[in-house]
Amino acid sequence: MIYTGTEIHLPDPIAQPEFYSGVPTKRFLAWLVDSALILMFSVLALVLTLGIGFFFLPALMLVTGLIYRIATLSRGSATWGMALMAIELRRHDGSRLDTLTAALHTLGYSASMAFVIPQVISVILMLTGGRAQGLSDLVLGTAAVNRRA
Repeated sequence: MIYTGTEIHLPDPIAQPEFYSGVPTKRFLAWLVDSALILMFSVLALVLTLGIGFFFLPALMLVTGLIYRIATLSRGSATWGMALMAIELRRHDGSRLDTLTAALHTLGYSASMAFVIPQVISVILMLTGGRAQGLSDLVLGTAAVNRRA
């Protein structure tokens, strides 16, 4: 179900374009940083399990990614990669993500990453939409914005 609420308090992309300036590029760079961190944490888990985790590597990486993203998004409304790029996710009402919204956003992201077509649609939406929202963002009514100094 796509968010259709009437009360949107996210910055207006026309009146306040500075909130969305460069966000698609920053999201991509943040994704690279986050992917590297998730890989690092997964390798650490492999070492800590004395290599047993190798037999479950795809599941291990999925669970590591879910935990990392939910924990960081619910704590500061940004993953470590997003914080490095000075962007954060905001809810439709302008507030930071709570744990439930962070979990739903992460699950939506993970589901869309499992298939090529949703990935392509998400990237196209981020590059062409005024608020640079991906599929998960549109469904939940969230948007990535530049963090205020």
